Formats: sequence, C-alpha cells, structure tokens
Amino acid sequence: MVREGSAPNFCPPTEEGITITLVDEKGEQVELEFLGLVLKGESSFGFFFPVDDEHPATSSGEVVVLEVTEVDADGQPCSFELVDDEVIAAEAYADFQEAAKDLYDFA
Repeated sequence: MVREGSAPNFCPPTEEGITITLVDEKGEQVELEFLGLVLKGESSFGFFFPVDDEHPATSSGEVVVLEVTEVDADGQPCSFELVDDEVIAAEAYADFQEAAKDLYDFA
C-alpha cells in the first residue's frame, strides 16, 4: 500500500515501519523509523522516531527533526544533520504535523 500525504510539500514513507540506521556525532549507530519528509523553502526536513527494544517501529514517542544535507544521484536524501535551531525545528515540525495529520495522531 502506498501512503499519501495531505500536503504537496510532504513526502510520506512508502510503507509503515521503514527504519534506517544513521551514525551520530559520537560515531554510534542509531536506528530511526522514517515518518516523512517536509519540503520547506530551499530546505528539506526528515522526521524520525528513535527505535530500540522498548520503542519498536510503529510505536510512538519523541520525534527527531533532521535536515537533509545531501542527496544521492536519484535525488533521495542520503545525509542528515540534527536541527540545532529550536525555532526552525518547531516550524518544520508544525509543517509536518499539518501535512501528516491524516497519517499520525499528534494528541
């Protein structure tokens, strides 16, 4: 089943529970569930849920906002950076909540 977002600036995951593994600034691997991507001006922001034994994919919890810093030859995000600016992160997250309101419960 292909999932569809409710906004033209939103790229949802192609299916529920897709995870990726990224390496953090300490060199440690972190598994994250991909929730979607929002295009905001010239920037793209990915939204992820940290996955571990206590918080499996498709569960809920704190959302991590990462900015896309590099895309591959196919135009797909391949490098991300944590958004340090709280105002930018909050604005991007608000856009994500609006765009993904039909896919996720933000109660």
